[in-house]
Amino acid sequence: MPELPEVEVVKKSLENKLKNLTIKRVFVNNNKLRYKINNKQFYKIKGKKITSVKRRSKYLLINLDEDLTILTHLGMTGKFFIINKNKKKQKTSFYYSIKKNETKHDHITFFFNKGFKLIYHDVRKFGFLKLLKTKNIFSSDHLKFLGPEPLTNEFNLKYIVKFIADKRVTIKNLLMNQKFISGLGNIYCNEILFLCKLNPLRNIKKINKRELTNIVKFTKKILKVSIIKGGSSIKNFANAEGKNGNFQQKFNVYNREKSECNRKKCSGVIKKIYTSNRSSFFCSRCQNK
Repeated sequence: MPELPEVEVVKKSLENKLKNLTIKRVFVNNNKLRYKINNKQFYKIKGKKITSVKRRSKYLLINLDEDLTILTHLGMTGKFFIINKNKKKQKTSFYYSIKKNETKHDHITFFFNKGFKLIYHDVRKFGFLKLLKTKNIFSSDHLKFLGPEPLTNEFNLKYIVKFIADKRVTIKNLLMNQKFISGLGNIYCNEILFLCKLNPLRNIKKINKRELTNIVKFTKKILKVSIIKGGSSIKNFANAEGKNGNFQQKFNVYNREKSECNRKKCSGVIKKIYTSNRSSFFCSRCQNK
């Protein structure tokens, strides 16, 4: 599932290409996504202009004029394709490839002025698009319980100490909790804990303030680097267009079971365990406590 960096890359691509374009027509090919698309509702956004594209956690907010927002989650396999005025299909991020004649799972198409089209494509159909009032967007069930954005000043040592005061969970489960911090998923939680030299099973009550400070520091660092690298993918691209280089090339532990630790002067080996039905990867030596 795309995490914060991947969704941020998509957000930047969409805003760069679509801001100030006007929707001329909407075609719903299949409305049976995670939540059923309201065809009539979407057909009524004809004539609306895209004013901005924002991100909250792993959600995309495509803002239109007249107080309307398309709230989107990509689920496991959701993608946006842009057809430019030269009828060339463009990716909106680096973490997937474009396949020829890939139209079977095109579910909704937005037609714009200047010859642009935006296609939502989703093989497993776990993603969704909802049309909501902009003024109500942050009070919707999807967004109202989310924790702070990790790249903001709101995510700091003082916040963590207050949040965990009455909690007794492992550090891995804490980082995965979207009410604690929004946008992180399994990949980045594993990588953050490696940089902090923390075992994923460590109870938060046994983590000192210096280690908590490192969590803030390395969370921000790793997300910023990943966004620059275009996010992560655990698949090899059959057709890599545009920029090369993905953050998965910098993984220290994720999907590296039985490999040697990348840390200098560490002779440990990467182990894999399952916690709360999620795979956790860590070094047997430098993350042994």
